[in-house]
Amino acid sequence: MVSQEGYKFSFDASRCATCEGNCCIGESGYIWCTPREIDAMAAYVKLSRQDFMDEYILKVKYKRSLKEKQVGESYHCIFFDKTKNGCQIYPVRPSQCRTFPFWNHFKENIEEVVQECPGIII
Repeated sequence: MVSQEGYKFSFDASRCATCEGNCCIGESGYIWCTPREIDAMAAYVKLSRQDFMDEYILKVKYKRSLKEKQVGESYHCIFFDKTKNGCQIYPVRPSQCRTFPFWNHFKENIEEVVQECPGIII
């Protein structure tokens, strides 16, 4: 069980097994990546930084995001593997992914994260 100061909920990671990857799929959005995270992900998938960026990174003004793939009406992170129900780059996933569900937005929007994530404990 993980708790964080300032949040009115805890997170039980063991419940991820009961989920269909809701934190990795859904509405279109951005999965922000730092240059250091991009280097780590590129090394993990055994690509040069430039090849990794060409294939998996979207430039949004001066920032970088992992690309998405549209699946029906939903959008999936490019590294979400639906058949294995998990992240293909889990050990080097961006900090945005590592910090879920403890995002500032959810401090005041608890009902939203409860609907999205079965691991939320109030």
